[in-house]
Amino acid sequence: MAEDTTRAGTGALRVLVMAKAPVPGVSKTRLAATIGDEAAAEVAAAALLDTLAAAAEAVGPQACVLALAGDLDDGAATAEVRAALTGWTVVPQRGEGFDQRLANAHHDAGPGPVLQVGMDTPQMTATHLLRAGSALGTHDTVLGAAEDGGWWVLGRRDPAAAEALRGVEMSTGTTYDDTREALLGRGLSVSPTTVLHDVDEYDDAVAVAQQAPHTRFARTWADAASLAAGAGR
Repeated sequence: MAEDTTRAGTGALRVLVMAKAPVPGVSKTRLAATIGDEAAAEVAAAALLDTLAAAAEAVGPQACVLALAGDLDDGAATAEVRAALTGWTVVPQRGEGFDQRLANAHHDAGPGPVLQVGMDTPQMTATHLLRAGSALGTHDTVLGAAEDGGWWVLGRRDPAAAEALRGVEMSTGTTYDDTREALLGRGLSVSPTTVLHDVDEYDDAVAVAQQAPHTRFARTWADAASLAAGAGR
């Protein structure tokens, strides 16, 4: 799929993934309250692996960038994650708040059309990404809403567009609206794209696993939830 549909705007489309290393006690802490730290890290690793696979399928690994927080060696599924990153560019996240780290990661990814996603939508497919990328042919940016009021993808033709993210509060019920207004306020055109459900809480994981039962995330979640139920959590 990557060979014939990777152009958007003024160059070849690339994908930037913002992710935390799936470290027990650090990643998916809200899920960990229900299923435990180790299981939550395994679920996070599965979500990351699904995300990496979708990005690589959409544009090819050489056109993918991972902005990473933390150390993969401390996390779950280390060998598999490192193998999935073959051909990728990996850079550290920079900055204090998440808004700063997002803007800096876009700067590090460089010029040309880029789609930035996180690791909380493991049901995301290459088709979702290419649909979002196609909007960059006619718009400065594309912004995909998440059902909780946030967003799952931000695409831009110029990394300067991501400067609009500085000062926008992330992980709130109005983050999508606030981000859209910040982009429009800089004179940028904004296209919507598919709405996805992201995974933060137990019920989110159940819903996404049901939506995408073929994913590694769904299989790992089923095992984690079963173990948690057996342990009386």
